[in-house]
Amino acid sequence: MRPIVFVAAFLLAGCSKKEDRVQAKEDRVQAKEDRVQAKEERVYVSDEDGGNVIVISTSSDQVIARIPVGKRPRGLRVSPDGTRLFVALSGLPKAGPGADESKLPPADPSADGIGVVDLTSLKLLRTIPGGRDPEVVDVTSDGKRLWVSNEDAAEASLVDIEAGQVVRRVPVGKEPEGVSIHPGGKVVYVTNEGDNSVSVLDIETGQPVAQIATGGRPRSVAFTGDGRRGFVACETTHALTIIDAQTHTRSGELDLAGDLVRPMGLVISPDGRTLYASGGRGKTVHVIGLDEAAPRVKNTITDVGARPWGIGITQRGDRLYTANGSTGDVSVIDIATGSVSRHIAVGGSPWGLAVR
Repeated sequence: MRPIVFVAAFLLAGCSKKEDRVQAKEDRVQAKEDRVQAKEERVYVSDEDGGNVIVISTSSDQVIARIPVGKRPRGLRVSPDGTRLFVALSGLPKAGPGADESKLPPADPSADGIGVVDLTSLKLLRTIPGGRDPEVVDVTSDGKRLWVSNEDAAEASLVDIEAGQVVRRVPVGKEPEGVSIHPGGKVVYVTNEGDNSVSVLDIETGQPVAQIATGGRPRSVAFTGDGRRGFVACETTHALTIIDAQTHTRSGELDLAGDLVRPMGLVISPDGRTLYASGGRGKTVHVIGLDEAAPRVKNTITDVGARPWGIGITQRGDRLYTANGSTGDVSVIDIATGSVSRHIAVGGSPWGLAVR
């Protein structure tokens, strides 16, 4: 009996070692895939003054490229397939609210457009029309069309990307800025800073669907993944207007407390449970819980940076990035600790931000 027992034990040991080797190999493959994903995820930041898109690696939190794109790049958006970046460019001189236009440099309409950047080569492929003074852009789920806000023209433009032309121009409110396509893909929301409203347009025809009153100077819009709720960052009333995004009606308001808080950018966590709002001159990021019946501010991250504006989150939901316009840097926020872990010097005037 002893030889049989010995052989059985030997075979079992061999199987165990083989299984261990297979598991170890699978673990190595998974670890490699995790590293590749982390390496490939990047932060894209528009530098309004420098005319570049700045590329940051999330694995090192260092600048890896600067892509010249044109004058005054502001809003930017990655295509659904992750291959291209669309950047709003403007030939209008930079000026704050209430500026004396007679003292500004002349406009350069030839610089208006949408820069199309290849995210493999990290080079500008071409610039296509985007209407007058493009500011923010969103791309349809099929990656074929763009909706663009045209701030100086009080319009929104529908752009055919392949044809490289504006196919529809739609009047909206005064000083349109934020542009967000509803997850259902049937309407697009455009924030109107000058008259405190959001225009809801049919995504195909551009026909008005609704006009929603908001708080003061609405900047951006974010939707929950199920498309039931929308949130509008309202700069001068330091609050978010809450929207019933099925009926396109205002359903409430959420105050964001703090000195000089001016809500700007919005991003929702990958799990859909948390909304993050950059606080502009308040140097804050507000953490808003969405996993209860009523949204509530769960935490305020302070000393984020000078005037955090654009904001984005990693696919894993572990880090936030904010574009800090007046100090030329990008903040990295560790979500687990709720604190800034690093400031990345990029120079210029960071405005928009996307993570992909």
